[in-house]
Amino acid sequence: MVADRVAVLLMAYGGPDNLAEVEPYLLDVRGGRPTSPELVEEIRGRYVKIGGRSPLRELTEAQAAGLGRALGPRFPTYVGMRHWHPYIKETVGRIVADGHARIVGIAMAPHYSGMSVGAYEKKLLEASDGRLEIALVRRWGEHPGFLDAVATRVREARGRFPAPDRVQVLFTAHSLPERILQNGDPYPDELRASAAAVAQRVGLEIWHFAFQSAGATPEPWLGPEAGEVIRRLAGAGHDAFLIVPIGFVCDHVEILYDVDVEYRGLAGRLGVRLERTTSLNDDPMLIATLEDLVRKTVAERGWGGA
Repeated sequence: MVADRVAVLLMAYGGPDNLAEVEPYLLDVRGGRPTSPELVEEIRGRYVKIGGRSPLRELTEAQAAGLGRALGPRFPTYVGMRHWHPYIKETVGRIVADGHARIVGIAMAPHYSGMSVGAYEKKLLEASDGRLEIALVRRWGEHPGFLDAVATRVREARGRFPAPDRVQVLFTAHSLPERILQNGDPYPDELRASAAAVAQRVGLEIWHFAFQSAGATPEPWLGPEAGEVIRRLAGAGHDAFLIVPIGFVCDHVEILYDVDVEYRGLAGRLGVRLERTTSLNDDPMLIATLEDLVRKTVAERGWGGA
């Protein structure tokens, strides 16, 4: 019966499905403020270099499909995007139309910030408008399954180098404006805690953490910036680097362009080797982590047997 079911909503940022959608997508990201033609062309050029579109929707749908299979029919899974189709509001409408009254929401960003996960929560609450009983998973960067999955990727990637112990491992995450720190936002601390836990699992004595993909605004953003760290370490004589984008769980423009194009290009200019860990995407270890999060959340809310 539908009354016994709990809908599960995976929420991601969103991205254009073709080059014509880049400008309206940016308009949504910027809250309706127009984007300069120069910046539109620059962003469009980035998508050209990664295949002309964002793979984020399909990858999130693959994650939802894997999670649905793991959870079984009592937990129908859905996908909603914050800044593009299918919007969170659109998907919540489907969930309500399908007769569900309860929902577990998971932002596909493991580390909490009021500016990121908090924004997903706001969108979900607005879309629900009191029609759904909501349980939001606010943070999951400390989950052992997630940490084990990233550690597995790090071990595999270090094995590509002839001298793994000489590789400079650099954990990265999306930068946010520094002003989040004024309110005690836990984002940087949660990220560094996850990186430290993965490093411990892998046995890394030395590792680094940096931010990437800062926005094109004049205000200060969280640092250090990954490119700056690579330059500094290369200047100190290091010639092998591994980027671990621990703040991201699947391929999208911040991985496929910012890392694979920009940072690899920087490495080439510096004469050093740079690799990155393979994104988790719909890896079974990530799916098992999400399954555990849903079942524990349902149990904690007393929504019947999980």
